[in-house]
Amino acid sequence: MDERWEKMNQEVIKNFKVDGSLIEMYPYGSGHINDTYQFRMNQNGMEKRYILQKMNHHIFKKPEELMENIERVTAHLRKKIEDYGGNPERETLNLIPSVNDKSFYIDENGNSWRVYKFIEDAISYDSVEKPEDFYESAVAFGKFQRLLADFPAETLHETIEGFHDTKKRFEAFKKAVKEDKMKRVKLVSEEIDFVLKHQKTACVLGDMLENGELPVRVTHNDTKLNNIMIDKKTRKGICIIDLDTVMPGLAINDFGDSIRFGASTGAEDETDLSKISCDVELFRLYVKGFIEGCAGSLTEKEIEMLPMGAKVMTFECGMRFLTDYLEGDVYFKIHRENQNLDRCRTQFKLVQDMEEKWEVLQSIVTEYQK
Repeated sequence: MDERWEKMNQEVIKNFKVDGSLIEMYPYGSGHINDTYQFRMNQNGMEKRYILQKMNHHIFKKPEELMENIERVTAHLRKKIEDYGGNPERETLNLIPSVNDKSFYIDENGNSWRVYKFIEDAISYDSVEKPEDFYESAVAFGKFQRLLADFPAETLHETIEGFHDTKKRFEAFKKAVKEDKMKRVKLVSEEIDFVLKHQKTACVLGDMLENGELPVRVTHNDTKLNNIMIDKKTRKGICIIDLDTVMPGLAINDFGDSIRFGASTGAEDETDLSKISCDVELFRLYVKGFIEGCAGSLTEKEIEMLPMGAKVMTFECGMRFLTDYLEGDVYFKIHRENQNLDRCRTQFKLVQDMEEKWEVLQSIVTEYQK
């Protein structure tokens, strides 16, 4: 980190209620959205670590609403953790207030910053190293649902409007096809046909929500393995992090996104589609862990619809990659030509594989529903 940035970040730290003198600061983590740093403070001879983040105002346009969500959700989690005798210092994120007693600080350039306590003796993984890690992540996200089951989800702000509104995404896709800005429609007729044939998939969960068949829950909306802190000693998931997209939604979408990401047998941009399938055993492990973690907080209908959550989230993601390809690769970063198209194809292959294994996936859910 260059000297100018270091000096500026030191100035930012002075605006938070952090005691002691700065030892060092450096970029931290593998996130793509916010700028994240770890810094160490000397507090009367003791070393204490913190996380400093500059929020991405291009994606999160209302930081005050985002931070209000995080404040309220972490306060609720903290009380629940204290009630069952857990350790709230390690089992939920802990915000450090600014010197003005706000949850974040806005610098002279209009950038929004926040500080969290660092969770010691814990680690996060970018990919599934062992099946047990995937199971532990399921338990952790299930527990997150259970602890927030009595939180009034509808009172949270929508930090990204229509984030998992698959019906709305379907309409955006059709608009991209019609406009054909980059003259790419003729290159992807098969993929376009696949989306159009899956209109029911795009509508099913939204319709159930509107009909009151599925409840609105507090959802995380980025349920990747690397958003769970794993205890170094026990290898158990202890804390859910990256709460920027916490908002009202469907619990089965959180489940589904985990399956899309974690139970696929190939990389998201794999060009050899024969390598792409839904690993049934990883699906089984995640179902087992998620239902255990939820511990009775899900309705029977939610549990029954878990496979559909996986299918819809995978379909939605593929449709978004295809939409972005048609619009000129303006949303998802690409590092090579046709990367978004390859991403789209892996997701659609995964949807097809889920459809072929549908009865097996449903039977696994039924097995753990009892």
